[in-house]
Amino acid sequence: MTTTPTKITLNQSQGIPFNKLTLSQANVRRIKAGLSIEELAEDIARRGLLQSLYVRSVLNADGADTGLFEVPAGGRRFRALQLLVKQKRMAKTQPVPCIISSGGTAEEDSLAENVQRVALHPLDQFRAFQTLREQGQGEEEIAARFFVTPAVVRQRLKLAAVSPKLLDLYAEDELTLEQLMAFTVNGDHTRQEQVWDAVRQTHNQSAHGIRQRLTEGAIAASAKRARFVGLETYEQAGGTILRDLFDEECDGWLQDPALLDRLATERLQREAEALREEGWKWIAVATDFPYGHTRGLRALVGETDPLTPDEQESYDSLQAEYENLQAEYEQLDEYPEEVDQRLGEIEGFLGEFENRPKRYDPDDVARAGVFVSIDREGALRVERGYVRPEDEVATQPEPADDESVTENPDTRTALDPVARTTVIMVGGTTPTGEAETSEEVEGLKPLPDRLIAELTAHRTLALRDALGRDPDMAFLAVLHALCLTAFYRYSSYTCLEITARSTGFNAQPPGLSDSAAAKAIDARHAQWERQLPEEPDQLWDALIALDGDSRTALFAHSAGLSVNAVHEALNRNPGRIAHADRVAKAVNLDMVAAGWAPTAETYLGRVTKAHILEAVREAKGDASVELIEHLKKPEMAREAERLLAGTGWLPEPLRDPDGPMVTDNSADTTEPEALPAFLDTEAEDEAVDTGHIEALAAE
Repeated sequence: MTTTPTKITLNQSQGIPFNKLTLSQANVRRIKAGLSIEELAEDIARRGLLQSLYVRSVLNADGADTGLFEVPAGGRRFRALQLLVKQKRMAKTQPVPCIISSGGTAEEDSLAENVQRVALHPLDQFRAFQTLREQGQGEEEIAARFFVTPAVVRQRLKLAAVSPKLLDLYAEDELTLEQLMAFTVNGDHTRQEQVWDAVRQTHNQSAHGIRQRLTEGAIAASAKRARFVGLETYEQAGGTILRDLFDEECDGWLQDPALLDRLATERLQREAEALREEGWKWIAVATDFPYGHTRGLRALVGETDPLTPDEQESYDSLQAEYENLQAEYEQLDEYPEEVDQRLGEIEGFLGEFENRPKRYDPDDVARAGVFVSIDREGALRVERGYVRPEDEVATQPEPADDESVTENPDTRTALDPVARTTVIMVGGTTPTGEAETSEEVEGLKPLPDRLIAELTAHRTLALRDALGRDPDMAFLAVLHALCLTAFYRYSSYTCLEITARSTGFNAQPPGLSDSAAAKAIDARHAQWERQLPEEPDQLWDALIALDGDSRTALFAHSAGLSVNAVHEALNRNPGRIAHADRVAKAVNLDMVAAGWAPTAETYLGRVTKAHILEAVREAKGDASVELIEHLKKPEMAREAERLLAGTGWLPEPLRDPDGPMVTDNSADTTEPEALPAFLDTEAEDEAVDTGHIEALAAE
């Protein structure tokens, strides 16, 4: 026997004057989130109420109907209507569509309305925005209608523009939102699908890996060449840029490296042509020079024009303002935004005063040159005033053709610290032009070399003893010898037999010139160059004038320049390398803190797959190795770079022999990133009424 199902009767919607409604205390929603009451009120004013309120009759103590109704479901809509009444944009007697409930409880009504809703899938949002765009609404208009920023609209439209094949996979939860966001960096649907087909066969399907594949071979907009040329110039020349709308710190990737190199070279050549007017003998141009490219060249010491009285007054005023601001806010963890901005402006102005162009002697300019390149910040780097050894002026003039010069073979040059007498006879006469007798010549004959050697042997031994009993002067003498090597072309101005060579590097790894260590050394060296005299024979007096702390700092800098811990295949010296390890330990050398990191360029792309896997195993464990061991080497290197980031792992030549292999060998327990706020549909659905969400999709 078949039972006929009981048919239900739906509640009818009725128009109830707003002043007959009151908010129920039985509403289960307590947490305020998402769209504000003000924004919801504006939306209702624009399109009307899209969803009725759910109400119950208010009974008095005797159970009689009072003619009033409470609202247990739709509290936010009620508050929005209340705001419109308060703003006199809606009459308080305006009928409001309501559904009157009589069964169950008010709490049950409120809970059911919120629990039974199904959140709108993000893809429906993306496609709804795309539909509005196709209907002719602009990004600004869409943003205003739905109370989001134009940037959010552009992001959603970008997601909707991904390959339909990938969107279908996202709808079926075979693709995560993070993965979908990664595919937006390249608008080529064919390329997107190719990358997904390749990625889905691997264990590593991260958004980071997808971005890397889609931007393979491109140049990051943050690279110094790109910053030097400028993105606008690059695009005007026909270059294309892939941009990631979901990474505010990334300006994208330049797709044409050859075009970028050409534009960078052309600009450098233009800058070099402008410098030729200064009269330099040569100008060397390159996007980057190897570290130590100025070694062996003499740097000219130019002069800077003194500040005018007005300039000096401005400088002093800015310096005082800077110091006052620092003193006023020194107790704060960070400066207020406007103060930080002003400090930056003052630093820029002071830098212009301190780094004004120098003037050089025209004769020096005629035999010196300039290096033109790009610094690591992407700005033009001009290094003026370097003289090559072959362009130096001879220290002693050549004799004229009509003069005959005779030099006593027993004499020494004036540069020899031992020799005291040099006799040069020109045309057979004395310097006074008077004829010499044989006795006078005999009387002026220098002492024999052997006697001089014996006498100075006594002096040398006594000087060794005296210097050995005077630590301060001994320190100064060694410092003098080191400085001659570090700052001058000639080291013969010292009586100490100390040789401290400051050699270049035969091995030039990528980025060596732009490393933090190179920048620190160059800045320190330039600072000392400005303080030390131009001529080496004036160095001793300059060092005497320095205070003790300055001498110590200069000594450390000069000693550091002489370090050579490079492993050289043709110059194996285990003792030197062992000593380098001891010095590194003594100064607490930390290569991670010094800025070195294992990347595909610096290490991972230049070793075997076995080395790559061993590095990941040491830093992250076997589970991470399993993620990449099936990959080809280029892909393995890139993924290993990502896995090793932040672990502090170092290859053996860079490690402290007695220290750990990594600074952090913990397992990779990073939780998935939270859903971006602008795409947090769950929060948004809690904040926006179901009727408004449906309107978004249907409009």
